Amino acid sequence: MTAPQATRRRLITLTTTLCSLACAALLTAQPVLAQEMPVKFQLDWRFEGPSALFLVPAAKGHFKAEKLNVTIDAGNGSGAAVTRVASGSYDMGFADLAALMEFHANNPTAPNKPVAVMMVYNNTPAAVLALKKSGIAKPADLAGKKLGAPVFDAGRKAWPIFAKANGIANVTWIGMDPSLRETMLVRGDIDAITGFSFTSLLNLEARGVKTEEIVVLPYPAHGVKLYGNAIIVGQDFLKKNPEAVKAFLRAFTKGVKDVIADPKAAIASVKERDGIINADLELRRLKLAMDASVLTPDARAEGFGEVKGPRLSLMASQVSDAFATKERVNAEAVWSGGYLPTAAERAIFPKK
Repeated sequence: MTAPQATRRRLITLTTTLCSLACAALLTAQPVLAQEMPVKFQLDWRFEGPSALFLVPAAKGHFKAEKLNVTIDAGNGSGAAVTRVASGSYDMGFADLAALMEFHANNPTAPNKPVAVMMVYNNTPAAVLALKKSGIAKPADLAGKKLGAPVFDAGRKAWPIFAKANGIANVTWIGMDPSLRETMLVRGDIDAITGFSFTSLLNLEARGVKTEEIVVLPYPAHGVKLYGNAIIVGQDFLKKNPEAVKAFLRAFTKGVKDVIADPKAAIASVKERDGIINADLELRRLKLAMDASVLTPDARAEGFGEVKGPRLSLMASQVSDAFATKERVNAEAVWSGGYLPTAAERAIFPKK
């Protein structure tokens, strides 16, 4: 073999080796590029109608399309959801903004205080419910009455705001487990209850009370303009994965549009997570929740997902007073709207 031939053979061998290494590197890199970001998400409550807002984008693959592997777990209250996100057990969650504010003000040195990044329930679902036979027809009729709710109930904790707005005094509170709230009202142990309107109304009906026999006094309809539930994120996760948070909110928004377009199909995703639910009942609960808190005139005016500064500041002040927090709530510290999808992407409202 001549010297030029040997040189050519070495060059061919070297080139082949380099190509093999490059191809192997590309093949190795492909799974990394396609890898999905794991996101642990904590709901505020059980798998019921409103949870379709999160279960639908998961079922339809919207999260997957954004390269997110989202696991969604049922919850047992907004306060617990906030605490679990703050602890790092969950990356993101769904919780009442008032509960988030309370946590911030009572835990000023906590290192991973969650922040709200998207408003879902523009109006709080909190309401007072009573039976017509009690003679209660308006807020003023509650003066001197016996009210009941779990101590952590959003409506009960915000009661001082409702009472001040409607000039109500001298009520007596009875605490109980959530499962006993509507039962005690039906038995006559208490005169009225606080709770989420779409939950307590259907729970009363399930206990044999006819719809026309129930009085519902929604907080927003009686001078209380509190925001309701928002999507929250732990600060550590938010700082490390801002693009993942943006992707989550984009996928979630697509899912909300799907729920609005076909609520009945949306309930199928809830049924998949909890096979014992009553689909018809949960469809009604979903529609009630959407009408009361999501597709509201306030939400249309402010923009789905957004909050307005003056209203947020007022709520921070009201929560500080009503919840008797250790420190005053800093409205700017609990909200970060820079991760929202575009206004066009968040256009969920039917055209007038």
